[in-house]
Amino acid sequence: MASKKNHPSVQQFKEFVKEHPKIIQEVRKGNKEWQEVFEDWYLLGENDVIWNQYKEQPAEDNSQNTESKTDFMSSIVSAMKNMDMNTMNQHITNMSSTISTIQGLFDQFGVSKGSKQSNSGTGQSPFSFRKD
Repeated sequence: MASKKNHPSVQQFKEFVKEHPKIIQEVRKGNKEWQEVFEDWYLLGENDVIWNQYKEQPAEDNSQNTESKTDFMSSIVSAMKNMDMNTMNQHITNMSSTISTIQGLFDQFGVSKGSKQSNSGTGQSPFSFRKD
C-alpha cells in the first residue's frame, strides 16, 4: 500500500523537476543527489524560496552569458595549465626578434611613422625644419 501512496508524489516531483530544469543540471554536475532534492522538495514544498534559483527564467540569456563566460575562463585556465612555458617563451622570443628585424628594415630604408608624405613628390618637405 505504501508504494501506491508514493506514486502520486513521485509524479508530482517529476513535474516539479520539469518546471525547474536547473535541478537536473545540478544533479548531473554532482553537486546534489536526487534523494537529497526529493527530500527537500517533500519537506519544504514546491513554493519554498530555495527553488527560485532553479527555475527557468525569461532572462535566461544573462545567466547563460555568465555561465558561458565562466566556461570560457575555465577553458583558458585549463589551457594555461597544459601549456609548456619553455615553448611559450621561445615563441615570444622569436616574435620579439622578428619585430626587431622589421623595425631595423624600416630604419634602414628610412620609413618611419611621420614620413608617409616625404616619400611622395620631390622627397623634400615643404616646411623647413632644422635638426638640433
